[in-house]
Amino acid sequence: MDIEQVQQQLREFARERDWEQFHTPKNLASALAVEASELLEIFQWLTDSQAVAIKDDAASMRKVEEEVADVALYLLRLVDVLSLDLQAVVDRKLRINAEKYPVEKARGNAKKHNEL
Repeated sequence: MDIEQVQQQLREFARERDWEQFHTPKNLASALAVEASELLEIFQWLTDSQAVAIKDDAASMRKVEEEVADVALYLLRLVDVLSLDLQAVVDRKLRINAEKYPVEKARGNAKKHNEL
């Protein structure tokens, strides 16, 4: 996926519809949270094994794909509107997480970093 190309498509999509006025950081973050909730709703009452098995159900997977795409698109639009360097912020966060969760303490452990 070419992230810059997707962001350009999103810019054009918003511009053509005069939606830039609505694409404020707050509104985009809110929309992102709503779409993430819609993704979660698909799994809400499933057991862990049912959630894993969802990939074998084509109809359910289409719903998952739609919501994953919505989450990704709103995230990329938010990143663009805020002029964030997605690669840089992801790299930085991965380094922070590596420090918070060193392998020797975190392997096989679901505890929060301050509980390790």
